[in-house]
Amino acid sequence: MRLSRRLSVSMALISAVLGPILWFSFIATSPASAQVAPTPPPVTLTVPTTTVPGDGKVSLGVDLGSLGDGGTTTKGEKPSKSIVILLGLTVLAIAPSLVVLMTSFTRMVVVLGLARNAIGMQTVPPNQVLTGLAIFLSLFVMAPTLKQINDTAWQPYQHGEITQSQALKAAEKPIKTWMLKNTRTDELNLMLNLSKSKRPQTPADTSLTVVIPAFVLSELTTAFIIGVMILLPFLVIDLVVSSGLMSLGMMMLPPVFVSLPFKLLLFVMVDGWGMIAHALVANYH
Repeated sequence: MRLSRRLSVSMALISAVLGPILWFSFIATSPASAQVAPTPPPVTLTVPTTTVPGDGKVSLGVDLGSLGDGGTTTKGEKPSKSIVILLGLTVLAIAPSLVVLMTSFTRMVVVLGLARNAIGMQTVPPNQVLTGLAIFLSLFVMAPTLKQINDTAWQPYQHGEITQSQALKAAEKPIKTWMLKNTRTDELNLMLNLSKSKRPQTPADTSLTVVIPAFVLSELTTAFIIGVMILLPFLVIDLVVSSGLMSLGMMMLPPVFVSLPFKLLLFVMVDGWGMIAHALVANYH
């Protein structure tokens, strides 16, 4: 009897606690109580159309020409920034070859290297110093030609006055004229014969594939001639020192150790580096 009362009391308490919880959960999950989020109104895109009378065709009112011409430029139109950046990267990539083959850099660096070897020092001044000096001397020599290329080719192309092909032709003319002025006739005829191409009527009509190697050969020949003129005074000093040591019986002493101070003294007294730099630049002017 007591057990049945306890069970009834326990069931009443459970129903009193779980009843409200089940009721509220049923209300919260019922479809009627769910709130529907408002849907935004549909967006309608209006495209202007143009109806061509007669054929019934409809064309979109969009000018495809305004979307660009794929990167090409025409006369009267400035080149895009992407084309300018691409040209700049291309020039930087081939700049070492252009400097060596189409400027006075080759003659400068060869003469400076021969002068260093004539003194008898193989690593002083270092190669970086000689190369830097040759680059700046080449800039002094090439400044008028570079200015002419900038005025006749690059600036008009930047302002859209000429096309890319016209700019290349305008830039080719000054540099070819300068190279032909410093190219020997023998080397030019040699390259014309090797190329087996038709001989042009004027030197200005010669292709760059013929002018560039002929110019490099001429520069090497001239650099070696200048090098011989620099080596002769130091050769005389070596002969005098060697004969003096032989007469004194000091055959075991290397003549280079004795002649090197005299060579340096002579080179400093006559301002050797200044004379060489002045002669190289003035030779082109």
